[in-house]
Amino acid sequence: MAKAAEILQIPATVTERGQTTVPAAIRKMLALGKRDQVVFRGLADGTVVIAKKETRSAERDPVIGKFLEFLARDMANEPAHIRPVPKSLLARGKALVKGVPVDLDAALPDDEA
Repeated sequence: MAKAAEILQIPATVTERGQTTVPAAIRKMLALGKRDQVVFRGLADGTVVIAKKETRSAERDPVIGKFLEFLARDMANEPAHIRPVPKSLLARGKALVKGVPVDLDAALPDDEA
């Protein structure tokens, strides 16, 4: 049986004005920069999830937007079904792209019909 994923727990204080600071470890985990926004999602079981707010380009894509809405709804309705990606699947994915050069800064080619 797979080991359960560890949960990162960091206490934070809520000020008199209802504000708090997102801890540095969480900002790093979410790749948050200055002026980035976060979204709080309340799940049916009382769990609250914080996520980086989607960028405008993702919000404008109707297919991605609908898929993300589906995922958010499914996670809220069935939080017990959320599982980590198996290590075997990650290893398989890495094996499939082994030796393939990737330049994350290169422009993507135009789609050809």
